[in-house]
Amino acid sequence: MSQNKIEPAGQKEPEELKQALGSETLKGATDLDPADLDPPDWSAFRDDAHRMLDDMIDYIEDIRRRPVWSPMPNAVRKTFDAPLPETGQALSAVHAEFMDTVLPYSVGNVHPGFMGWVHGGGTAVGMVADMVAAGLNANLGGRDHAPIEVERQVVRWIADLFGFPATATGLLVTGTSIANFIAVLIARVATLGPEVRRSGIDGAPLVAYASTMVHGCVAKALDMAGFGTDALRLIQGDEADRMVPAALAEAVALDRNAGRRPFLVVGTAGAVNTGVIDDLAGLSRFCRREGLWFHIDGAIGALGMLSPTLRPRLAGLDAADSIAFDFHKWGQIPYDAGCLLVRDGAAQERAFATDAAYLRRESRGLAGGAPWPCDLGPDMSRGFRALKVWYSLKVLGAERLGAAIERTCVLAQVLSLRIDRERELEGMAPTTLNIVCFRYRFSFDSDRQNAELAADIQESGRAVLSTTRIGVDTVLRCAIVNHRTRTEDLDTLIDAVLVLGRRRAASVVQAPFSTM
Repeated sequence: MSQNKIEPAGQKEPEELKQALGSETLKGATDLDPADLDPPDWSAFRDDAHRMLDDMIDYIEDIRRRPVWSPMPNAVRKTFDAPLPETGQALSAVHAEFMDTVLPYSVGNVHPGFMGWVHGGGTAVGMVADMVAAGLNANLGGRDHAPIEVERQVVRWIADLFGFPATATGLLVTGTSIANFIAVLIARVATLGPEVRRSGIDGAPLVAYASTMVHGCVAKALDMAGFGTDALRLIQGDEADRMVPAALAEAVALDRNAGRRPFLVVGTAGAVNTGVIDDLAGLSRFCRREGLWFHIDGAIGALGMLSPTLRPRLAGLDAADSIAFDFHKWGQIPYDAGCLLVRDGAAQERAFATDAAYLRRESRGLAGGAPWPCDLGPDMSRGFRALKVWYSLKVLGAERLGAAIERTCVLAQVLSLRIDRERELEGMAPTTLNIVCFRYRFSFDSDRQNAELAADIQESGRAVLSTTRIGVDTVLRCAIVNHRTRTEDLDTLIDAVLVLGRRRAASVVQAPFSTM
């Protein structure tokens, strides 16, 4: 027999299996088919699966008929104390449980009245694309297969949109928090050289810089990278809280004179509190002059590049060394879908590529296709999150997504005007993008009362907003991200703020007398 001849794959007879595996191993087995986790009745499974899909399409289509958010009753919460199931249940029974105990008490960001945090609303296209990706069950850590080409195409599309060169590489990750962390590690290697990966950090301590409005995940990234949160210098901003290049230059000079080593500047394209954008062009020029890695946290604002109207506000984005952003915010992709872009792909590869015998790259076959995504980041096992982005960009198109982004900013201006017309309300920060900060004018204890008012509104089910701090004040924060939000949703929100605010203000005034 030729050594190259391929024999058809076969299965050992049950008696042979007993001898090979031992009778105890097979004890209790009812099906020797290796695909025994597949449905025993595909037709019945198909019916159940179609019903599940229909339920979720109905959920999205009818979302306005539901409360934005509902607190979970204790009786429902206790159902999650049940132990690990020893035996299986019918799929239809588990789905019925989901419909009763999970779906009614989700976070609510699919709803157009959800304006509490910067969460996208998702789309029906993204939902079914995620289902398709799960069916394919591809691992995008490496090897030569089409799903990796899909991710590479998505990265190239966005690199082109952001004005990055052909040398750029990138990865889809869980979100900007992890993308920022990966960028810190790339900047570390770019500054200290690949040897740092073997010997560790030594010598002068490295320090990084960002505005006071930077997201907390940047400090966490420096912590996880081993620099410590004290390595982050927060630079005071101008009247709009944008990092001032002159103040940055002074801080860098002070650190160098003290024997420390500046290595990274993080610009913000859409601050989490107010949406403000740093002077990205000015920061990029400074970083080039000083030899510093310039990274941009664009979680909130970077996809504004899809809007011709917003694009000029992001001048300088194309000059970054790396950019982190989220598709699952303004891009409306279902969670999770973050992305990191790196101008110099070789720098990204130097920071993560490793050799291992079991991960040998070949010139042909399934082990080809180098560099693999695991050469560009820490993950070996990576899901096919790029497919829902790919489907969405192809089905919806960049123009339509850009129009949805632009409308959220228009709605923010509409909301600001409504707030200005209400004597009981007070705007607390300029509205630059899609985030509006304001508060109810309580006569006293305003911080606590506004925080309680936010919870009152959430529990009413009529709308969701959150709180933040502007200066020393606790304020209500409204982030308009959902593509389904319309002016009537803003009216519902403000009506709820006024009705519940008046009720709370009255109860606060009466409380001292009612407790005597």
